[in-house]
Amino acid sequence: MKSPVTGFVSLILLLLILAVAYMSLFTVQQTQQTIVLRFGEPIEVVTQPGLHLKAPWNSVINIDKRILDLENPSQEVIASDQKRLVVDAFARYRIKNALRFYQSIGSIQAANVQLTTLLNASLRRVLGEVTFITVVRDDREKLMARIREQLDREADGYGIEVVDVRIRRADLPEQNSQAVYKRMQTEREREAQDFRAQGGQKAQEIRSKADREATVIIADANSTAEQTRGVGDAERNRLFAEAYGKDPDFFAFYRSMSAYETGLRSNDTRFLLRPDSEFFRFFANPSGHPPAAATAPKQ
Repeated sequence: MKSPVTGFVSLILLLLILAVAYMSLFTVQQTQQTIVLRFGEPIEVVTQPGLHLKAPWNSVINIDKRILDLENPSQEVIASDQKRLVVDAFARYRIKNALRFYQSIGSIQAANVQLTTLLNASLRRVLGEVTFITVVRDDREKLMARIREQLDREADGYGIEVVDVRIRRADLPEQNSQAVYKRMQTEREREAQDFRAQGGQKAQEIRSKADREATVIIADANSTAEQTRGVGDAERNRLFAEAYGKDPDFFAFYRSMSAYETGLRSNDTRFLLRPDSEFFRFFANPSGHPPAAATAPKQ
């Protein structure tokens, strides 16, 4: 029969074996890489996921090997044309050398602080060499590539690879934006006034041309009308002359009737004539001749 002491010792030994086994095993996740430390000194880097063995007195540190985000607060940058810019950027990076990363920085938090400083310095260097328009509109893709290259070159000493750098927003400060907006508004108003002035000038030219053409057309029409009227008057006079030559009495009668029609209209003009005047000769005699003198009495 076993004594209680033997059973207790066996239990202690079993627990000790389990503790040693637990301390000798470690797991590497799919998204991690592990550094094995011996009394604080790194001796191995394990990148394969799964269950691994180590000495019980060794310790492990897990480091993320996924792509990490670096959020950079908005920074004010001065462009080459002395325009101030508020730049909002971010970066993505991953730890490519876990041992160098652990020996130089040691943690993700410290890496974010260091990369933020380096990113701000790269932003000032690259954006300070170009103009405001280049940053805002023309070559932003090329500028971001240059910033990423510089940041990746500087971060390589920490075992970090910079995957991407992006500029979310690059704009003028609020007070400068208001001034630029007012200046743009003034320029647009001036351009609108210029357009209206040019339009008014063009409209005046069109109206002048139309009035000139209308004057020429009216003058030509009046000239044609006068010519036509002259031809008609000449033809009328010719007909009158022919009629006068054929029948002078009828022509005299027609002219007198026209004179009666013109002179006896109901208007304000008044004149007094003797009934036996030459003008009213057709009233006394339809033939228009004065009455024959009375025949002298016979002797």
